[in-house]
Amino acid sequence: MERTFIKDLKTKIGQQVTLKGWLHTLRDQKSMQFLILRDRTGLVQIAHWKKGNPELAEAISALGTESALTITGKVVENEVVKLGGIEVQLESLNIENNAELPLPFEPFSDTLPDQDYRMDWRYLDLRRERNRLVFEIQTCAEQAMRKYWIENGFIEIHSPKIMGTPSESGAELFKVEYFDRTAYLAQSPQFYKQMAQAAGFERIFEIGPVFRADPSFTSRHMTEFTGVDFEISWIDSHEDVMAFTEKWLAHVYQAVDAKFHDAIKEYFDVDLQVPAVPFPRLTMAEAYQILKGLDYKLPPERKGDLDPGAERALGDYVKQNFGHDFVFVKDWPFTVRPFYHMLHEDNPSLTKSFDLLGLGLEITTGAQREHRYEKLVQQALDKGLTLEPIQNYLNFFRYGCPPHGGLGLGLSRLLMVMLNLPSIRDAVYLFRGPNRLEP
Repeated sequence: MERTFIKDLKTKIGQQVTLKGWLHTLRDQKSMQFLILRDRTGLVQIAHWKKGNPELAEAISALGTESALTITGKVVENEVVKLGGIEVQLESLNIENNAELPLPFEPFSDTLPDQDYRMDWRYLDLRRERNRLVFEIQTCAEQAMRKYWIENGFIEIHSPKIMGTPSESGAELFKVEYFDRTAYLAQSPQFYKQMAQAAGFERIFEIGPVFRADPSFTSRHMTEFTGVDFEISWIDSHEDVMAFTEKWLAHVYQAVDAKFHDAIKEYFDVDLQVPAVPFPRLTMAEAYQILKGLDYKLPPERKGDLDPGAERALGDYVKQNFGHDFVFVKDWPFTVRPFYHMLHEDNPSLTKSFDLLGLGLEITTGAQREHRYEKLVQQALDKGLTLEPIQNYLNFFRYGCPPHGGLGLGLSRLLMVMLNLPSIRDAVYLFRGPNRLEP
């Protein structure tokens, strides 16, 4: 018999159905057994009279919570039942996999063990509706991203994640044995995004893994994460990239809000709002003046940069003064940006770059790139780089590469902002950090 989902049972009153799901709760009484079955669409009560089938009753009594079951029975109305006023009268049961007892922890208990322990048993933790909802929202967000890109003439690429030379600055690299040489896991698809501009693709995007050998133990860092990148040609400045970004993100929020607004409010206590366009913009110089006025002192080692506390302070300031969750911080010093960011003509100490902060958390870094070969070579030398390892990259700009720019966004960080999650570990299917390679 074809499977019926629990959400559709109200249309099946009086009919025989087959349900597939997990044993959420068992109430084993003297003459009756009540099984609460859960599938990804909801919960339903299954009723069984012990006298009708003592052998089946014995098998039910031996079931462990979270066992995987296939159940066949008749759907009836029962106003006493709190779960929608319906129940299924059990006719047959197949135990697909009986859960061993005791469970490492009860996924639906009122109290849960700490997050690190639950991550050891992630497949149990993910059975919770709240956790699965994160990835339903992620699916919707990615679909909306792709829809907007494709409607605006973008091409999707999948760049290599094993590289012969370091990407980005060359720091925080994972080395890989590659036959008779050393290779590196990609820190970014940046060089390949720019190659696509040199190839004349004009508008490209990629969603894929990014690797950073960063020994950070914060609530916002991972050693492997999903990067969302796009690059566009024939731009006039980084303002073109920011303008596209805010419209694209507003579209993503609109799609998520339309489908999940009530669920997000119920499970995350967030009243999701589609951000107004345009987003506020602050130059780095203006951001420093605001921080000075807030009496926020950056650590000396972060000169020209922003630390997490500064980002949060700016986020609070923008929320209070602009009523907005997002802000672009633009025109960063060249000293803290990669060599390939374009410099301002009237102030070559500053780059045409930006970070986007959401609720005081950095979620993107973007810029107009330098597309002129001679200038790019000089900027690499100014950064103290050796040209030979990056010569293949530099060659992209020798044969007519157009002006271009783009950004990289952390998908899990966007979910953190969207759902106001306390840790990036809540926003990723399986977390990878300095001390975690399992499961």
